[in-house]
Amino acid sequence: MSLIIGMCILLGCQFLGEIISRALSLPVPGPVLGMLVLLIGLLIRGSVPASLRTMGEGLLKYLTLLFVPAGVGLIQHFGLIRQEIWILIATLIASTSVTILVTSQILQRTARQRPAGKEEEA
Repeated sequence: MSLIIGMCILLGCQFLGEIISRALSLPVPGPVLGMLVLLIGLLIRGSVPASLRTMGEGLLKYLTLLFVPAGVGLIQHFGLIRQEIWILIATLIASTSVTILVTSQILQRTARQRPAGKEEEA
């Protein structure tokens, strides 16, 4: 029964994301907004329900299967990728650089806020 509840939570958040995306004509996919809705809900609640945790762990076991359609799409659009390869490379370099920069800044700020000698043990 808990798997059904967890799946309903996930699908409900995705559905809300689709509604928001279409109602506001946003250029963001509904599932992405759905995950944002889920994140906000979990932050408000303060914890992950057991049913959602069980469902999420079950889905993660089969995550690699989700890469198959993406691989097929890459092969199908190989000609377009070849035409735009330099734009793709530039975008990948820029986005990776920004990600590394932002992550390092967050890490530095977090490290400054933690009192010395209070490292967590694994």
